[in-house]
Amino acid sequence: MSNQYRVQNPWTNEVVETFDFLTDEQVEETLAKSAEAFKTWRTTSIEERAEIVGKAAQLLKERATELAQIAAEEMGKPIPEGEWEMNYSGDIMQFYADNAPEHNAPKNVDVPGGKAVVRRLPLGTILGIMPWNYPIYQIARFAGPNLMNGNCILLKHAEITPKSGAAFEQILKDAGLPEGVFINIYATHDQIETIIGDPRVQGVSLTGSERAGAKVAEIAGRNLKKCVLELGGTDPYIILDSADIKASAQEAWDKRVHNAGQACTSNKRIIVMDDIYDEFVDAMVEIAEGYTKGDPRTPGENEYFPMSSRRAAEILKDQIDRSVAAGATLRTGAEIDDTTAYFSPAVLTDLPVGSEPYYEEFFGPVAEIYKVSSVEEAVDLANNSYQGLGGAVFSQDVEKATEVADQIDTGMIHVNLGQYFSAVLPFGGVKRSGFGRELSVFALDEFVNKQYRYIND
Repeated sequence: MSNQYRVQNPWTNEVVETFDFLTDEQVEETLAKSAEAFKTWRTTSIEERAEIVGKAAQLLKERATELAQIAAEEMGKPIPEGEWEMNYSGDIMQFYADNAPEHNAPKNVDVPGGKAVVRRLPLGTILGIMPWNYPIYQIARFAGPNLMNGNCILLKHAEITPKSGAAFEQILKDAGLPEGVFINIYATHDQIETIIGDPRVQGVSLTGSERAGAKVAEIAGRNLKKCVLELGGTDPYIILDSADIKASAQEAWDKRVHNAGQACTSNKRIIVMDDIYDEFVDAMVEIAEGYTKGDPRTPGENEYFPMSSRRAAEILKDQIDRSVAAGATLRTGAEIDDTTAYFSPAVLTDLPVGSEPYYEEFFGPVAEIYKVSSVEEAVDLANNSYQGLGGAVFSQDVEKATEVADQIDTGMIHVNLGQYFSAVLPFGGVKRSGFGRELSVFALDEFVNKQYRYIND
């Protein structure tokens, strides 16, 4: 872990601004403030909450460019991708403002001898531990349902995106959220352990690495706290056939390098039938070699942008080196310079299935391509993963693709599309990709007390 929260420009590696960790006294003050705010927020009507969350949704959209500029400087996201993220985050907040009142309404249950109702009641303060790769979207999908449920929130953002966390907090304040209901904290890992263990905190939601998820789940379990974990994946992307192999390669490529390949639901393992494999790989290599270094502030066509940090680029480079040592072929790319976070887009083939690097998540612009000779082999390969987040199956025969999709062990699966983005659908995985769901009305059921009240006649 770094020794402070900081903005470190990934295209120069220069530290632009630093933020001090909280003192232990400030942690205690924050917990007390959150607990105090909950007394009022829990009794605030859901209509009033919806008004505030809806206003925040509007502000996210109005400030999309400003927020995208912060993300570009903090983690290297090109401005248009950032603006898309901010607008989508606004849609997510609006979804909860619109849908929570009906979903959370008390439900009468017919029982003999009395009257029963099931109510969804807030739990208290929930801690959110969020990653840098989508610095506003990740907060929105956590904050939206929890604010509408009447919970209070402590946000511990990634050490490299401190301004995004502060900007989200400011938006909520400007939307009229009462003081103490959402607090952005620059806490250390030890302080996070203290916060999870504190009786005033009722749960923790983490999006991040498997390692971080295991650690947080262990602390939460020891303290009997509910947790939701979203821990990334090695998503399969199966191409059974194609009428236009170059177009299929371009579509797969665009999905893989979105956000510099730093997305949990990236198509990490591209699985291609042997009859189109060679042509597909050649097309991928040609696309990769057509890319040049770009500036996230002024992005152009066919440009690649820095990864989130120099350290992230070095980790990915090490994974590529170990893959080649294990027998993989690096077709192109994977070049890093001396100091910055730029990593040239890479195409990797022949990585032995079952090798150590095969099971790792390549969190960056690396197209890992695998050749298979049957549907059964494609399904076996797709499911040969410790993770199970998302995935996709492509074929001109939709019925055939759907049959294959139905055999894939993931929380989300697509047919003839890399990924569908909507607040309406639940986001989450199985196996080591974590548990619980974000987005959709299902997220409203995670941190809420589904209490029944029975009145005897």
